[in-house]
Amino acid sequence: MLNSDESILLIEDDRVDIMTVQRALSKNSFDNPLFIARTGLEALHMLRGEKGHEKIDPPPGLILLDLNLPKMSGIEFLRELRADPQLSEQRIIVLTSSNEPKDRDAAFQYEVDDYFVKPHSFGEFSRAMATILSL
Repeated sequence: MLNSDESILLIEDDRVDIMTVQRALSKNSFDNPLFIARTGLEALHMLRGEKGHEKIDPPPGLILLDLNLPKMSGIEFLRELRADPQLSEQRIIVLTSSNEPKDRDAAFQYEVDDYFVKPHSFGEFSRAMATILSL
């Protein structure tokens, strides 16, 4: 469970999915800071404070990661993150449209905390977000 001062980093390239996450967080009375990266590379730059991005400090309490991203897939992001001693302990929950066993297995190979397939209705999405926030 996140503390009241911990932020979330959402790594998502789809504008509608970003708005859905924002709405679901709001519906669940989540007022903590939310940072958004549209690619895995942008997220790494934000976490490291490089390439013109301000460093997220303190680091986010949770990263919500889509796997289908441009420039760097979610799995590539996980590989890079887990190889970085400064970032390797980050708490990560995959939130993706992929229900493929190979994607799930690949994500858990990099020790993600959980894996959620994005629900289709907003009600289900909001309930999934409530579950994520309670973990």
